[in-house]
Formats: sequence, C-alpha cells, structure tokens
Amino acid sequence: MSWLEISKSGKRLRRGAGFAVIAGFLAFGSAGCGFHPMYGTPTAGGQSLVDTMKRVDIATIPSRTGQKLRNELLFGTTGGGGTLPPVYRLDIALRESYRNTLVTQAGNPTGRILQLDAEFRLVRLADNETVFKGASTSEAAYDLAGSTGNAGSVYGDTRAALDAQNRAARSLADTLKTRLAAYLSRDA
Repeated sequence: MSWLEISKSGKRLRRGAGFAVIAGFLAFGSAGCGFHPMYGTPTAGGQSLVDTMKRVDIATIPSRTGQKLRNELLFGTTGGGGTLPPVYRLDIALRESYRNTLVTQAGNPTGRILQLDAEFRLVRLADNETVFKGASTSEAAYDLAGSTGNAGSVYGDTRAALDAQNRAARSLADTLKTRLAAYLSRDA
C-alpha cells in the first residue's frame, strides 16, 4: 500500500469519525428537547395522528376557491382514503383579495397578487367547544395578458386567475394541515 493510499484512507476515516461524533451530539442534544416526529408516535390520546386527522370533519367553505381549499384539506387529512366518524369539525372563514402590481403609465396593471386569508377554528363535537383557532394567509401572483393588448387576453387572464386560486388554495391547505396536525399530535 502506498503512502498516498494510506493518507487517503486516513482522511476518510477521520472524516467519518467526525460525522459520527457530530451526529451523536445532535442525537443526544435533542433527546430531551421535546421534539418528536408528528406521524411516528401516537397522539396524547393514544391514537395514530393519521387516524386522528381522519376524524376531522371539514365544513363546507363557500366560493370556488373555498371548495378547492376544502378538497385539498380533505385529501391532505385523509390521504385520499375514507374518513372515520368525526370527533372534530374544522370551520374556515375565507376571504380573497387582489392587489395590482406593476401598473403601466396608462394605468393598466400588468399583474396581480391574490391573497387568501383564512380564519379557522377546530370544534370538538362532543361538547361543541372550540379547542384550537387561528389565522393563516397565502398568496399567489400572476401576470395579466390583457395589459399588453394581446388577442385572446380575456381567456388568458381568466386562466391565470384560476391557476393562482388553485396555487394559493393548495399552499393554504398545506399550512392549515400542518398546524392542525401539530395541535392534534400533542393535545388530542
């Protein structure tokens, strides 16, 4: 074995040992910090978080965007499978607002930002008590083809607005699902 081969294997050994020491410190250092995997351990009530999430009835939300948000939440909480008999109900009040961006000298906007504001509350059905509430926001930007005067811009603008609604609803659903899972994993 040449000196170069010994030197390279020694460096690899020291680098591997260094990584092992760092991983050990991280494992022992975080052992008592209160962090635990949400989906890997049972909730405070002893059930799995997946089953607990399936017991949340998501109330109907008015508007097209509200329906999209509800569908995303249903898929996110059940994984596309069926629900279990509900223990909780999630009520969401959704508000949409639009802001223009980059206005031309003629006063026409070249884009918009859709903002979805959701106020939610999780109600325990047994006693109709609100056990968790909060608010979340999501935004999605899109360009307006009509500002350039292109033919067919009405369809393009409509399609861009619908895509922005879908993106904002998906992002908001992910946020709400995560907040709901965090609450249910420790308090349900």
